[in-house]
Amino acid sequence: MLLITGYSGFVGSLLVQVLKNEYSLNLLGREDSQLGTFFKHDIDGVSNYSSALNMVNTVIHIAARVHVMNENSKKSLEQFRAVNTEGTLNLARQAAAAGVKRFIFVSSIKVNGESTSDEDPFTSANLAKPVDSYGLSKAEAELLLLELGAKTGMEIIIIRPPLIYGQGVKANFASLMGLVGKGLPLPFRSIKQNRRSLVSVYNLIDLIKVCIGHPNAANQIFLVSDDYDLSTAEMVALMAKVQGKKNLAFPIPVWCFKLVGKLLNKTEVIDRLTGSLQLDITHTKNTLNWIPPYSVEHGFTLAAKKPSIK
Repeated sequence: MLLITGYSGFVGSLLVQVLKNEYSLNLLGREDSQLGTFFKHDIDGVSNYSSALNMVNTVIHIAARVHVMNENSKKSLEQFRAVNTEGTLNLARQAAAAGVKRFIFVSSIKVNGESTSDEDPFTSANLAKPVDSYGLSKAEAELLLLELGAKTGMEIIIIRPPLIYGQGVKANFASLMGLVGKGLPLPFRSIKQNRRSLVSVYNLIDLIKVCIGHPNAANQIFLVSDDYDLSTAEMVALMAKVQGKKNLAFPIPVWCFKLVGKLLNKTEVIDRLTGSLQLDITHTKNTLNWIPPYSVEHGFTLAAKKPSIK
């Protein structure tokens, strides 16, 4: 039996659909569900999850307080820690006490940092260097989970994805897809020297499925991506292609973006647009004999579609 948290979110809802016919599912969260046995709880440092953990062999922990741009105050760090660190550890401690064999934690590449150079992509062996409160809370959770696993024997598996996309994606990716779909000319054609790793939700879920039972997954940290990195200009071109639109992007020098970012105090936004963030997933592929089964174009095509009404 599996226990899944975050089952109503972007990743979790599709994961439940994929797993519901293969496993008995306990679903832990706030929103009722008919796809498994539902247990209503918040993720925090005090809740009792014993009923939800009964007879569970593997926990897949996706629920989290998610990253919000420019949220770096001390208060926000406390709020991130309450869910992402203390809540995760509380669930994991109770899981170990209940005899759960394996705890899969969906973390974030933000544990590694915010950007890379073209010659030095992130690897699973890198020391954690989180920059914001969200990344720090995830990094702290990872460390505590590994310590707990060493003490109790519960197998810990950590997965660090970059930006996740697919049908139903929201935020900046969806906004950019929408602008391209409207046929608007966008000033991104010159942003072609950067490289960014992305992961489609379909590849991420396939990796999670592998980690449920693969013996080599135990006590490992895995980076995950589509294993095909894109520049911003290439992303826009592909978004146009999958929507049957002409790529109307026009060139503006990268230095102009950086100047505007400084003037408007939007440096972080511009760095995401023009900078690189690459993941080396060699360890993941070699350890699990796994390759991402879905192409970038497959994920972009589905991301361009509106979610079906349930």
